[in-house]
Amino acid sequence: MKIVLTGGGTAGHFYPLIAIAEAINRIAGEENLLRPELYYMSVDAHDKKALFDNGITFRKVFSGKARMYFSFLNFLDVFTLAFGLAKSIVDMYLLYPDVVISKGGYASIPAVYAARFFKIPIIIHESDSVPGKANQWAGKFATRIAVSWPEAYEYFPKDRTACIGQPVRAQIVTPEKHGAREFLKLTTEKPVVLVLGGSQGARMINDAILDILPELVGQYQIVHQTGEKNFDSVVEISRVVLKGSPEAASSYNPFGYLNTLAMKMAAGAADLVVSRAGSTIFEIAAWGKPSILIPIQDTNGDHQRKNAFNYSRRGAATVIEEKNLKPSVLLSEIKRILGDTELQEKMSAAAKSFFTPGAAEKIAHEALKIALAHQ
Repeated sequence: MKIVLTGGGTAGHFYPLIAIAEAINRIAGEENLLRPELYYMSVDAHDKKALFDNGITFRKVFSGKARMYFSFLNFLDVFTLAFGLAKSIVDMYLLYPDVVISKGGYASIPAVYAARFFKIPIIIHESDSVPGKANQWAGKFATRIAVSWPEAYEYFPKDRTACIGQPVRAQIVTPEKHGAREFLKLTTEKPVVLVLGGSQGARMINDAILDILPELVGQYQIVHQTGEKNFDSVVEISRVVLKGSPEAASSYNPFGYLNTLAMKMAAGAADLVVSRAGSTIFEIAAWGKPSILIPIQDTNGDHQRKNAFNYSRRGAATVIEEKNLKPSVLLSEIKRILGDTELQEKMSAAAKSFFTPGAAEKIAHEALKIALAHQ
């Protein structure tokens, strides 16, 4: 049995596929099935350790981005995509999997196109409340369609679509509270704010945090995922901003990247999360944490902004749009939430009620059923 996973080259596409792969391997073992051969087709491997740990073989594809602005790369990417489609047809023929699972994104297009060419069953999953173009296209012929948001349901054929929630990796779905502060070298004296800018970090959020850092560390402890490419500059600026004070510096804990264990610990320690508004929303909801969401402006389909406001309407988060992201506004909102215990409890309860567990298992069961029938 062979199963191909495919999706865009971001953490928001990659890690839900890892959650599905975990579930496939677990269910196959429980039902005494031969362990499926799993493949990941995308523009890059993203996290080689996660692929290795789950027995997934990487197959590189070539695809062109659909940029929302003028760039000469748009012309070059036409040829890249054409080459990628041809290569993917060859690769798909050589693999000839029993089912393809796609998370969408530009990097999924070659593999999905090749699967359609060979009439291989396709399952797609959409994480955003407004589907991306790749999944809207694939939804026209996909065998099964799963969505995380009820708002996305209307974009797909009703007879093939189900709202099941978001696949979240088993290792981080439950935060680790025991020993979390000790692991992160935090004290029990101050509340903890966890700042997440996505897998690549977010310079705008980093800058806002650095601008208010002296005020923040006076009252709170900050765990800040800066993005690996931003880490050195953020650390350098923070030292200047905090004027070399060891006491103040001890309340600020920057990380270029939070691995699985560190993220689990950070989630357990956090009293409030400041984050972008991609698929991380579902991890925050699973943790039951109040949050401040800062959606990326001008994304394809404006999906992060719509995600943020759809989630905030449940009462689990507040939203600060990029155009309104002034350091004073962010500081005021952090103080407002962490200064109101009743509000925190309401936001936490709303977050927990939003999260639907078992999405990865549902997709895995369906993929295995289709794969067995296809064989």
